[in-house]
Amino acid sequence: MEELVAPERLRPLRRLEYERMAAEGFFEDERIELLEGVIVEMTPQGTRHAVTIERLSHLLFATVGDRARVRVQLPFAASDVSLPEPDVAVVPRGDYELAHPSQGQLIVEVAGSSLNKDRLVKARLYATAGVTEYWVIDIAAKTIEVCCEPVDGQYTRLHAAGPGGSIRLQAFPDVEIAVADVVR
Repeated sequence: MEELVAPERLRPLRRLEYERMAAEGFFEDERIELLEGVIVEMTPQGTRHAVTIERLSHLLFATVGDRARVRVQLPFAASDVSLPEPDVAVVPRGDYELAHPSQGQLIVEVAGSSLNKDRLVKARLYATAGVTEYWVIDIAAKTIEVCCEPVDGQYTRLHAAGPGGSIRLQAFPDVEIAVADVVR
């Protein structure tokens, strides 16, 4: 019997290759995203996850207005090997018909079973991409974890807001979101 040998190194899939494959229909009806060169299945959404996204996106559309683009579950070009699809992203105004946005003022992930991935892998991706502010909404704990000031792939300022608290957006200081209006 022949012995199996582990490869010397793995070659990550590049974002442009992934986008080309998706455009050619390779991943029809699959809920996936590209993280650090690996195609990762996305966790199915429960009702609490979906309604949390709906509440937050409604608030952001109403308060941010035309100053930025609010994108819901759409790709974000985090790096050459990562194309996550955050639950909500606030990105600079622009034309994204030919390329996904690569800058973000706020990115939000709603977490149930994906909490560790959102806190570790995605936080590193968004910090490395220079996303100014990143929120992880923990639907079980009914809290919003706020990560700010990205330096060398890590957020240097972290705090959590609970049901009685509120959060003021860094990019839009006039916008204040009550936690209880988002997660219940």
